[in-house]
This record gives sequence, structure tokens and C-alpha cells, in this order.
Amino acid sequence: MKTTPGKLYLIPTPLGDNEPAEVLPQAVIDRACSLHCFVVEELRTARRFLSRYGLRGHIDELDFHVLNEHTTPQEVEALLPLFDGQDVGLLSEAGLPAVADPGAALVDLCHRHGIGVVPLVGPSSLMLALMASGLNGQSFAFRGYIPAKTDERRAALKDLEKQSRLLDQSQILIETPYRNDALFADMLAGLAGDTRLCVAADITLPTQYIRTDTVAGWRRKPAEIGKRPCVFILLAARPR
Repeated sequence: MKTTPGKLYLIPTPLGDNEPAEVLPQAVIDRACSLHCFVVEELRTARRFLSRYGLRGHIDELDFHVLNEHTTPQEVEALLPLFDGQDVGLLSEAGLPAVADPGAALVDLCHRHGIGVVPLVGPSSLMLALMASGLNGQSFAFRGYIPAKTDERRAALKDLEKQSRLLDQSQILIETPYRNDALFADMLAGLAGDTRLCVAADITLPTQYIRTDTVAGWRRKPAEIGKRPCVFILLAARPR
């Protein structure tokens, strides 16, 4: 008898040290606790998340497989047998699996082999930042990381500002936390004064900080973001 393939459940995680019930529906927590096999970005973090979801004391009974930025396409393909007769959960380090996350390779594998993919509801720092920014939510682009070297980064920011002005489009960026302040400084140094900029840090946490202002306004009243998860959104002023 042929084994019925399981499904891939995309299980969101909190964006920080939240209690899961603060940011996740109970049905999502229940689904996570019903699974035995997980593909995760980082083993220690995943074990901690699942303990807090309600599996404390049962973590050693679970089957974990790591998929991160170092996983090769061949190693992703080797995960296919996991779906023989069982459902599998995918967890990222924070937020939504497969969004700015290497787990997208597993989702692609499932689609190519006819395995059902079930996205579950949870927090997205990108969408929460856009919601709170007051910038254009009708037209936006997620640009991910831009170059880290100062000259290249400033050139990339000018290009994004030009694109934003041309299309009236919000440009969403993220950065490694220890480079937040360097990116922010280059934004204030290189962007036009009338470009609007949202800084959204520690979203959903008690230390949450969200502010939108013109670049000129940020120059008058700057902020130190520090080493914490942050989303940056810029929207250039339209030509008059």
C-alpha cells in the first residue's frame, strides 16, 4: 500500500521574548504541539520555542532537522522522505517561515513534489512595520539586506530612493542588528530631507519603538537604535 504523504505546516514564532499566546492564535500553538517532526533554522531556538508552546518535557521525543543558509540544495532534497506518512512543521528563527528565511527552499521542494503546504497565522515584522508606518501600503517592495560597505550602501540607498520616487513605492529594508546604527546614519547622510523614513524596532515587545518622520526631522531629532531587530521603510516625496 502506498504511503499517503503528509503536509508541511509553516509554524510562526514570536519576534522576541513574548509569551506565545500574546502573538499566536491558540489553534497555531495546538497544531505545533501535535507534530513530531520539525525542520528548523536553529536547533536551540526551536527547542526553546516548542517548550514554550507546551511541549516542555517532550522535546527529546521530537525529530529535528536543520535547514539554514548553509544547507545545500542536495541536503534540502534529502528531506523529502520526512513526509512519508507524517506531517512536518517548519520553524524559522523569528516570525514567519520562508519569508526572508531559508525555509523557502523546503516549501519549494514540497510544491515540486505535490506535498500540501499549510501557512499558519503569526507575526510578520515586515507587515507590522508597514501597517504602523503611515507610508504607502498599496505599493511596496521588500528589498531585504543592502550592501554593508559604506559607499555601496549609500549608492544602494540613493537607487532605492529614486525607485521609490518614480513609483510612489515604499521600500522595506532590514539589517543585521549590529549594523542598524550604521545603516541609519547613512540614511540620514544620503537621503533627501523630504523623504519619509520609518524605523520600527522590537515590534510586539515591551521595548517596541516605531517612529515615522522626514529625514530632515530625523536629523533634528535622531535616535540610537542599537542591536535589536529593526525594519526600515523609506518613501521618497513625489516630484512637484
